[in-house]
Amino acid sequence: MPVKYVLYIKAKLRIQILRIAMRLREILEQIVANGNSVLLCDSNNEWEASELLENLVEIRLKVQAHMVPGLYIAEISDSGYLGQVLYRIKSK
Repeated sequence: MPVKYVLYIKAKLRIQILRIAMRLREILEQIVANGNSVLLCDSNNEWEASELLENLVEIRLKVQAHMVPGLYIAEISDSGYLGQVLYRIKSK
């Protein structure tokens, strides 16, 4: 695959991710507003979205993130690509 084509795909993917990125606060508020009965899991604990909204520091809530319903919430890296998975989404 030519390098130019690969760079084009990466650039197009970055644009699409930036369009769907939200702040972590907005994602958690959306989960609470929809009344979704899910738990958000990291490597140590499981929380409800409302608990995270109450307990996370403001800097963490301002992180750009993307949610794939039923799977995970991932951070958006500074370069605009999907980064580290913040929380796995688990049904209650």
